Amino acid sequence: MKNITPIIISCLLLGATHSHSQTVRLGQYELEAVSVSLAQERVKGKNTVKAVKDSVVKAVDEPTFIKVIGTDFKNGIIEVKVLSRLLKNAPEFARGFIGIAFRINDSNTKYESIYVRPTNARAEDQVRRNHTIQYYAYPDYKFDRLRKEAPERYESYTDMTLNQWITMRIEVKDTQAKLFINKHQQPSLVVNDLKHGAAHSGAIGLWVDIGTEGYFTDLKIIKQD
Repeated sequence: MKNITPIIISCLLLGATHSHSQTVRLGQYELEAVSVSLAQERVKGKNTVKAVKDSVVKAVDEPTFIKVIGTDFKNGIIEVKVLSRLLKNAPEFARGFIGIAFRINDSNTKYESIYVRPTNARAEDQVRRNHTIQYYAYPDYKFDRLRKEAPERYESYTDMTLNQWITMRIEVKDTQAKLFINKHQQPSLVVNDLKHGAAHSGAIGLWVDIGTEGYFTDLKIIKQD
């Protein structure tokens, strides 16, 4: 995989500082910038990692993420606060794409992902609203194929907007994934047929796509059997 830059974040703490917290200290992990730029910034009172997709990657729904090394995740819970802004040179179709990739293999050629399009949530066009949340599986099941073959099954709506913290919590069990947004008690998206099946595990990634200035903080990972 091209454009991979290993970076050690030695001082950044994402989440609470008390010892019993389930928050992951990224200082204990090596971070790989996979086809994104990676930086540290303080945003709205929080220490964050910032990701911007490399401009050389023209296709969408690609492995463009900050890979959290050492997170061999199969089943459990991934929670992170995300905030996205549009870059000044973002194309018209940019939506503030930001989300989570999981079960990423070693070569970054196979994984599952759920992401959000914050600008869609408050569009006047109801069809766009229905496309606020998206699941896809790399490499064979990107959004356009899923939308064509199974309309509405892998997308849904929940209110959100740009430049505000959105808590994404994904609960994964074998071939099922549920996405919860903010403090909602019910999932905003349920995927019952993860395309790569239940057998594999892999790393977690903090994902962005074209036109997005993405920020991540308060990462929590809970592994389950």
